[in-house]
Amino acid sequence: MQWYEDEVKNLENKGLLHGYEAESLFYGSSSIRLWDSLDRDFEGFKPLNLGFGGSTLAACDWFFERIMLGYHPKRLVVYAGDNDLGDGRHPEEVFIFFQQLALRVHERFGDLPCYFISLKPSLSRWHILGQFKYANQLIAGEIEKNLPHWKYVDVFSHMLDASGRPVHAYFIDDGLHLSEEGYKVWTNIIKVEITEEQLII
Repeated sequence: MQWYEDEVKNLENKGLLHGYEAESLFYGSSSIRLWDSLDRDFEGFKPLNLGFGGSTLAACDWFFERIMLGYHPKRLVVYAGDNDLGDGRHPEEVFIFFQQLALRVHERFGDLPCYFISLKPSLSRWHILGQFKYANQLIAGEIEKNLPHWKYVDVFSHMLDASGRPVHAYFIDDGLHLSEEGYKVWTNIIKVEITEEQLII
């Protein structure tokens, strides 16, 4: 985990520099970190980007206490697990990392509304599609059965074309990271979930 240290140190101080009390914490890998339009996309929800490049779900669990110290958010949005599978981890391992993270979240924030963004169907990792589907299935099942304060946010199915392949326009040239159009899709889906949460409250 040592290679994340510089980014994690920067994140530890980020809230102090942002200028307001963040209400919506976005946490996870580079799909979060590279979301340059996040403040604009979620204007009114007081978002804070706490993504760190290349991070795994295992790393998000490992550094959670350090990065989240001092925050009192209204919601947490997580995207991670993509890189775990890309690094050769099995879906069952990703599932265990998610369970560990969910426990840490509860210990730190109590019954905070949380959102797990499903692992995306990227072009560059299409060869391990089955593992992505299975990891998503395991996490979605856990949320449905055991985690009432979490929501599984399905972006996977919304990023496929009519033939069931990833929409190229949603990705930049590397076939892994999201384009502006891809982030628009994510924004629309997540906003619906958050709006429903506010209506319930």
